[in-house]
Amino acid sequence: MKRSFDDLVRLMTRLRGPDGCPWDRKQTLPDLKAYVIEESYEVVDAIDQGDRAALAEELGDLLLQAVFIAEMTREEGSFDIYDSITAIHDKLVRRHPHVFGDVVANDADQVLVNWEKLKQDERKAENKSVLSGVPQAMPALLKASRLTEKAARVGFDWRRTEDVFDKIDEEVAELREAVAEGDLEHIHEEIGDLLFTIANIARKVNVNPEEALQSTNRKFMRRFEAMESRVRERDQNLDQLELEEMDRLWDEAKAAERT
Repeated sequence: MKRSFDDLVRLMTRLRGPDGCPWDRKQTLPDLKAYVIEESYEVVDAIDQGDRAALAEELGDLLLQAVFIAEMTREEGSFDIYDSITAIHDKLVRRHPHVFGDVVANDADQVLVNWEKLKQDERKAENKSVLSGVPQAMPALLKASRLTEKAARVGFDWRRTEDVFDKIDEEVAELREAVAEGDLEHIHEEIGDLLFTIANIARKVNVNPEEALQSTNRKFMRRFEAMESRVRERDQNLDQLELEEMDRLWDEAKAAERT
């Protein structure tokens, strides 16, 4: 039997009610922040794995967090989940004048141009920055990409991709200098500048830097675990090996992926 959205809303109201679940009743908005982030990443994992059954389940878990939060705000009298639905419905209609109005957009690029213009008009009316709307809690590398994407849409960007490579070289040199000086505060700043510039080059070549780094993380884990497996076959641990031997095992793990 398929359930409706309203069934979930009523279930959440029951769980938060006087005869509901003590754990659900105890939760606060700050308590749910970690769950929202966790469930979002699990949705991403299911997409990456191509597992549609897992994706259906994880989307439900993420939807629950939205309903859970909105139930708390309904209880305090500020808004309910239907106010949120109304807000996003009206925003989508407003931001798609090429569908619901007389604006012309023949391709996806033009849609983005129109979308950004509408957002700029909204921000101007509310006296907000072009950079507003980028969440403070967003992962830093992804946040850097989104900030510079927004700035680029109003023309604040390198003209050529090659210029960004020059900036990377400059930042690497400054980081080397900071490390040579041993100034931890300066090193901290220069590492941030280098990562920010790396996010820019990723944007310029149409690569999501967060996904690129996650892909490398997975590759590192896969190869490292292959090393561990080889060492366990000898009844040893990695910390018993010299670095040169670990490098050899690493190269073997890399070669095995290519065959």
